[in-house]
Amino acid sequence: MDVINPVLRHHHHHRYSFNSPNQSISSLLLPLRRKPTFNSPPKFLFSPVSCSSSTSPSPPSPSPEVGSETAESCVNLGLTLFSKGRVKDALIQFETALTLNPNPVEAQAALYNKACCHAYRGEGKKAAECLRTALKEYNLKFGTILNDPDLASFRVLPEFKQLQEEARLGGEDVGYGFRRDLKLISEVQAPFRGVRRFFYVAFTAAAGISLFLTFPRLFLAIKGGEGAPDILGTSQNVAINLGGIVVFVALFVWDNKKEEEQLAQITRDETLSRLPLRLSTNRVVELVQLRDTARPVILAGKKESVTLAIQKAERFRMELLNRGVILVPVIWGEGELQSDKRGFGGPKKPAASLPSVGEDFESRAQSITAKTKLKSEIRFKAEVVAPGEWERWIKEQQKSEGVTPGEDVYIILRLDGRVRRSGRGLPDWNQIVKELPAMEDLLSKLER
Repeated sequence: MDVINPVLRHHHHHRYSFNSPNQSISSLLLPLRRKPTFNSPPKFLFSPVSCSSSTSPSPPSPSPEVGSETAESCVNLGLTLFSKGRVKDALIQFETALTLNPNPVEAQAALYNKACCHAYRGEGKKAAECLRTALKEYNLKFGTILNDPDLASFRVLPEFKQLQEEARLGGEDVGYGFRRDLKLISEVQAPFRGVRRFFYVAFTAAAGISLFLTFPRLFLAIKGGEGAPDILGTSQNVAINLGGIVVFVALFVWDNKKEEEQLAQITRDETLSRLPLRLSTNRVVELVQLRDTARPVILAGKKESVTLAIQKAERFRMELLNRGVILVPVIWGEGELQSDKRGFGGPKKPAASLPSVGEDFESRAQSITAKTKLKSEIRFKAEVVAPGEWERWIKEQQKSEGVTPGEDVYIILRLDGRVRRSGRGLPDWNQIVKELPAMEDLLSKLER
């Protein structure tokens, strides 16, 4: 599988039909490549595996001998079995691959696909352990886990939340790769944090050295006698140095706390960018594909509240469209209705005539929006795919903002995909129209 790094925005778009294992595991593999599309099933190109026996005249066997098995052949066979719905048999092959002295690439592939099998079977702890090992020992990118639809059922489990938090903090269990990527984004958003920390450390060290040199003078001043330094001036120097150390240490700790909060927000933003939407034309896209082209407004709450908010938005339809607004309703509890369906179920409508999701969103939108009304529908309202993931993200965002999880809220996103602002209850559409600039305005161009 192509390993995807969300921090660098390299996107590999998967098919979002989650109802069957016949959608193959997003393989990490080897020379294997696939191009998922909406209008044709994924195809695998398997490396040829020699199954010949070491004894020459024996007739061909329908199955490879044990001695001819390799880690690569077992992983490829496991992918074939999974594509046919034989998840248990595929799991056995991936486990066998791990016992055949695999190289790092093969071990990463076996562990990752083994985790996908465990996720499909609802075995969250086993899936988390496989992914934890792949992250720590085989340089698996955490963005792959965020992006893969085969792990959609795993991402709504507590085990995923724990794994994500471990990856954000970094450590021996999961490695530091994801945290390093987050820090790169953090440095871009707060470029002077490193400079501030340098001065905090430098000033603290200077105050400490000065304090160290002042203490002997203070003892002499207290002792008194001929030639003793002034006790008042010496005490002031000690107090200033101590105060400086306390202040600069406090600033350093405060800056560290702000960095951790920023890393947590970046993690949530990255998770949000991978959440899938279904447009009115039945095209499934990730939220990241709407960047620079739309301002999603997430409406989360009870069904009655969300319906009322959408009805009120209709009065400002044209104004909101001119500002690139697309409504994303999320109704509390919808995820629970689908959580018992492994993989969250498939699309409600066939999408055979739609182009590949891997194409650029803007070009694909232009190809099917010749009519003004159809174009407006695509940009005004969308349906969430995997509502359990959406609900979990919104509740995490509520906690970070000090809002009780489960309240009716709205969240307005910027054109670059970050959260612009949020609020409780129903949005004031008239205020939003006044607040958001039109798509052609200079402020919108600066927001991209």
